[in-house]
Amino acid sequence: MTISQRKVATTAIIIIFTGIGILFVTQGFGGENKSRKAASINDSNDIYRSYKLPDSASFAGEIMPLKNFDTRESLEREIITTAYRHSSTILIIKRATRYFPVIEKILRENNIPDDFKYLAVAESDLSNMVSPVGATGFWQIMPETGREEGMEINTEVDERYYIEKSTSFACEYFLKSYAKYGNWTLAAASYNGGRNGIDDQIEIQHEKNYYDLLLSEETARYVFRVVAYKLIITDPAAYGFEISNNQLYPEIRFHEVKVDTAVTELSNFARKFGTNYKLLKLLNPWLRKPYLTNKTGKTYVIKIPVEGFRIGD
Repeated sequence: MTISQRKVATTAIIIIFTGIGILFVTQGFGGENKSRKAASINDSNDIYRSYKLPDSASFAGEIMPLKNFDTRESLEREIITTAYRHSSTILIIKRATRYFPVIEKILRENNIPDDFKYLAVAESDLSNMVSPVGATGFWQIMPETGREEGMEINTEVDERYYIEKSTSFACEYFLKSYAKYGNWTLAAASYNGGRNGIDDQIEIQHEKNYYDLLLSEETARYVFRVVAYKLIITDPAAYGFEISNNQLYPEIRFHEVKVDTAVTELSNFARKFGTNYKLLKLLNPWLRKPYLTNKTGKTYVIKIPVEGFRIGD
């Protein structure tokens, strides 16, 4: 065998053993890793499931036609979506015990069905959020709309952040819509889609039933999302949420102080009443600056936390 022949043979042997090594790694080690991964998946405690729809469901005393496949599937979509928004939905359930009593009282005073409190959940997750287009507060009120209805909205005071006043604003809207449509379901839908938008579709489609109207996707999902929140908040355990009563957020107890003059420093004002600036703003998020000039001499009602509320006594 010549030197060049020996080199060729040696190279061939190296290639063969290299191939065997690669085959061993991919089928041996790789196969073992795949088996371990499969075992890990099989051992996982995470179980994702669809939820059984209720036999019946309603909004504001008006029955949802669950016999219709499209209605069933629309409700199911919102239940699944909401149930699997784990962190957000847990926080909503916790906040409900703090804020629902405030909203429920105002709904009762305006003779509006209790189910409308779930619209605040659909609008803002029960928080003073600000949307990309400027809708603000629990009820997501646009600045021009709020001003038209007499809300004070400026750099120092923004009543859209005032839960009682923004809820009263929403109630006026609901009552006007109910007077127009004669049912609470369309009244609720109009809060999302606007009365003009609902009117246009009623005229085009010659339908007056929310469940028979083809609406924009957001408005078409709106009432179903509201009802999904109602079902989950009412019975969290049925949808996989284990939250004990002592984990729910309590109402914040406070008393009220009337102010009809300027407040140059809200921090000093807070200390005067035995609290601090942070807690004062927590209870009064409608105060947008660290002062209140009050050039018109208007009377404002400021909430002051009761002593000891912070440590839950």
